[in-house]
Amino acid sequence: MAGEPRVSCPIPISRYPAVTMAHGGGGRLMHGLIEGMFLKAFGAPSSAPHDGVLVDVGGRRVAFTTDSYVVKPLFFPGSDIGRLAVFGTVNDLAMCGARPLALSAGLILEEGLPMETLWAVTASMAAAAKEAGVPIVTGDTKVVDRGRGDGLYVNTAGVGLVEHKLEIGPWALRPGDAVLLSGDVGRHGMAVMAVREGLKFESPIESDAAPLWGAVRRLLASGVEVHCLRDLTRGGLATTLVELAEGARGCAIELSESAVPVREDVRGACEVLGFDPLYVANEGRFIAVVPAAHSVRALEAMRAEGVSAGAVEVGKVSAGDGGVSLVTAIGTSRVLDMLSGEQLPRIC
Repeated sequence: MAGEPRVSCPIPISRYPAVTMAHGGGGRLMHGLIEGMFLKAFGAPSSAPHDGVLVDVGGRRVAFTTDSYVVKPLFFPGSDIGRLAVFGTVNDLAMCGARPLALSAGLILEEGLPMETLWAVTASMAAAAKEAGVPIVTGDTKVVDRGRGDGLYVNTAGVGLVEHKLEIGPWALRPGDAVLLSGDVGRHGMAVMAVREGLKFESPIESDAAPLWGAVRRLLASGVEVHCLRDLTRGGLATTLVELAEGARGCAIELSESAVPVREDVRGACEVLGFDPLYVANEGRFIAVVPAAHSVRALEAMRAEGVSAGAVEVGKVSAGDGGVSLVTAIGTSRVLDMLSGEQLPRIC
């Protein structure tokens, strides 16, 4: 087409001729786009990809992150797109070990969006920011043509301050580390999918969306040598662990299936819809990787905070060349990989 820029694409376009609606964060394709296209174009960071980046500002480490939210429907049991956007960015800063300081908010509005809907989302964002203790200090609003915006999209960015000397990230994993999970998995994804598919339960499955900085702050204050933190968003626990193993140096991860808590209603919804709860998104859960000798103290600290009261040890880090193996409930072992496409519905 006339006027289109002519550039050489750095990834094999025969494999990925186009980005489809099913593709977003957390899948093998998006991982390939980040590694093969965006990092090549914008410049690779000095360390493995993380939930945010740390920059030196006058001798202090400042964390910066940004994320976009395109969930449909906009409202679902336990949360909504506004609450999700605030907590998601606060949590990405927390996973960098940073105290969240301030957020921005960018709203893409579809022409015809009811003012009542916009106000409900705005009020939800304000309440979520107050709950998380982080102000929304700047933002932007744009309007797109009717039929081209699913009602409302939200982008949030945030800055935070690192007030400790730990180096937290996939590169810090060591053989012998314990993998700790802050609570049951799969609730957010199934809350959204149940509404979307019209499923009815005796009690609705509610999203676990919640701010995680309080739990991380308590963990850091306990004196535990935290090696890595990661929230379990799109792609769930399994994809998160695969990403960590691939970003670590000489490490593999072993996950115990029987140790991972899954509520029975969530497990039932997963069976009906054909999802594996290990791959279902969460918005109020995280993993912490710590030395095995610190695991008991770390769990005590995490369980003292409501959002991580159900914290358990679910796996361990071993020597290896990346990869995640799952020890099943019957004692067999299988390799976990990232999922993509229709297996990763747009739920955040």
